[in-house]
Amino acid sequence: MSGEDAPAQQQNAVDQKQETKPAEEPKADPPKTESAPAGAAEAAATPAAATEKVPEEEAFTYRALVLTGYGGYDKVKLQVKKGKPALKAGEVLVRVKACGLNFADLMARQGLYDRLPSPPVTPGMECSGVVEAVGEEVTDRKVGDKVMVLNRFGLWQEVAVVPASHTFLIPEGMSFEEAAALPVNYITAYMMLFDFGNLRPNQSVLIHAAAGGVGIAATQLCKTVKDVTVFGTASASKHETISEGGVTHPIDYRTKDYVEEVRKISPKGLDIILDPLGGSDTHKAYNLLKPMGKLITYGTANMLAGQKKNLLAVAKNWYHQFSIHTLSLIQGNKSVCGFHLGYLDGETELITQAMTTILDLYKEGKVKPRIDSTWHLEQVGDAMRKMQERNNIGKVILTTEPMPEEEKKEEPKKEDKKEDKKKDDKKKDDKKKDDAKKEEKKDDKKKEEPKKEEKKEEEKKEEAKKEEK
Repeated sequence: MSGEDAPAQQQNAVDQKQETKPAEEPKADPPKTESAPAGAAEAAATPAAATEKVPEEEAFTYRALVLTGYGGYDKVKLQVKKGKPALKAGEVLVRVKACGLNFADLMARQGLYDRLPSPPVTPGMECSGVVEAVGEEVTDRKVGDKVMVLNRFGLWQEVAVVPASHTFLIPEGMSFEEAAALPVNYITAYMMLFDFGNLRPNQSVLIHAAAGGVGIAATQLCKTVKDVTVFGTASASKHETISEGGVTHPIDYRTKDYVEEVRKISPKGLDIILDPLGGSDTHKAYNLLKPMGKLITYGTANMLAGQKKNLLAVAKNWYHQFSIHTLSLIQGNKSVCGFHLGYLDGETELITQAMTTILDLYKEGKVKPRIDSTWHLEQVGDAMRKMQERNNIGKVILTTEPMPEEEKKEEPKKEDKKEDKKKDDKKKDDKKKDDAKKEEKKDDKKKEEPKKEEKKEEEKKEEAKKEEK
């Protein structure tokens, strides 16, 4: 799956502040001359040392996942980048250990997420790893620090350069996988429930996709407030898990009308609804609110149908787009909020406050990311497929750890099986064709037999006439 180096300069033009880029090759430091004797041997040795340093920098390579164009899972390819990234003031170099996969990454692959620059570009909004180098003016991070990172894009790679202010120290006891699963989902859930929702005791909340990353984070955060009733939609096979996690009333959205189910239990409606779906579901959510209720919409998952952009799904979502007149809001005593973490990338202080509270809750044992599965960078297509087909319970993680040779060997075997199946199918088709030809020949023979009989009869008649004469 490797390919040519992914050009990072294209990312610079879009957002120099947020990018993770390979920079120009650092120039060798000028030779130090203090107390050096002016001998020919020493003079010859100095440029040699300089030339030794250049290949060392040039030899620096790292693997990166690159979105090469919009479309299916195969559009995200594993490539090798050359040249050690250079640090600007206020930046740190992180050796990435694990990366988080988010729904926005799936939409970005189809060209439905406007916070990702145009391809070719490295996706990834969160990761965890170890600080390998710090730039000037960085005082609160040092080499060796274990950190989690939140960035607009560029984190699905083995090394990443980010502003130090976009990193957060990993608490003791938290794994790299958990750290990569925390930033996007928990900040999103926290800010929606508490900054917008003002969640208080004895209130009710509807969480769609309750078995997903944001869904599990929101459920755990609801449990930190006394007597909150949580309604959660998920397929029936996930109900036991989300119930154990804190969902009071699980609803199978595939077989039941979740609006009717909510009304049976809470006829007046709900206090807070988190809506990642968009389209007609946003209308349903607004109508389900109690007076003084809050609808917080944060996504358009209904647009995502199939590997590639589905124009029908996109058009349907926009056709049913929710809109409301201010007078209706006043008369209904309801509020509608919109949340998009990708547009808060400049609000460092706001995000840091939320993350500090979340990490305190983690240390107290009140929240803990649930990892569904971990995949190697080479398996990114399978990881995306699992999430897009809603087969995950919790977070899907990518690890930068090299894929074992045994697993790599198994991959071609799968391909071999496919090839064998194709060959078997071809043999069956050929056999069918041969059988069909044989049947045709039999039919031809059957058709010829009456003709032969007729010919024989005619010959007999001719012979009989001759004998009469």
